[in-house]
Amino acid sequence: MVTRTHLEIFRRGSTTYFTSTLFFPKAVREDVFVLYSFVRTADNFVDAVPQQAAAFHAFCAAYRRALAGEPAGDVVIDRFVDLVHRTEIDPAWVEAFLFSMARDLSTSTYATMAELDVYLYGSSEVIGLMMARVMGLPDASYPAARALGKAMQFINFIRDIDEDLGLGRVYFPAEDLASFGLATLDPEEARARPQAFARFIAFEIDRYLAWQREAEAGFPFIPPRLRIAVQTASDMYRWTAAEIRRDPFVVYRCKVKPSRRRIVARACASALAVHLPPAVTGDPE
Repeated sequence: MVTRTHLEIFRRGSTTYFTSTLFFPKAVREDVFVLYSFVRTADNFVDAVPQQAAAFHAFCAAYRRALAGEPAGDVVIDRFVDLVHRTEIDPAWVEAFLFSMARDLSTSTYATMAELDVYLYGSSEVIGLMMARVMGLPDASYPAARALGKAMQFINFIRDIDEDLGLGRVYFPAEDLASFGLATLDPEEARARPQAFARFIAFEIDRYLAWQREAEAGFPFIPPRLRIAVQTASDMYRWTAAEIRRDPFVVYRCKVKPSRRRIVARACASALAVHLPPAVTGDPE
């Protein structure tokens, strides 16, 4: 069973992912909670102010020892290692994830899309691959799984521009900013050049949508019962993109998120579309 620790890490970490995940069957839902808790815990160390570099490296070392057979005595790590073994998650994917998280300790900007792609692979594409393993999807689904992880991460970058600036980070290639005549994404510069900023945001949203379409082409690989949760999260990120496209400067005013009511309504609509009843009425215990 999922523990209260996993539940609270997930609940605090993401409204969209948490609420969407409730619509998975119980066994898959609990595995997703275990996966998310591990990656969120690592991410929290590098996003803390000040960053908790020593704690992050200790977390990585404890995970590697646990993978080799020495339990960490940490429910987040030990349950995740069990998940890795049970679902045959490739440990190389986990290492790629930890590598990208480590980059957040020292890297704050990216010159080119090629540089950012390396970070995106570890921070998001491998999460899509792990989710494919948790759901028991065939290898043929992997390109779409990678694309979905990448798309969702990228729209988060757009949504979180102001928050990331506060952490001293810009997750967009400098070459992209330069192509629109922008030197920075500081709100003062964006407001001084509103049309250039709006075009930049539209360009990056179009990039997200291209990856999103690639991901959705792979949805037929997902059994209908599991597709409800994935489709719901996907639709909510499209909604987020549409809200930001309508008003690009909203990223400096608030964090655009769908309400829990909107997410549940979308999940019910997705269930009807595949002729299945919604499976969840409340939080797991």
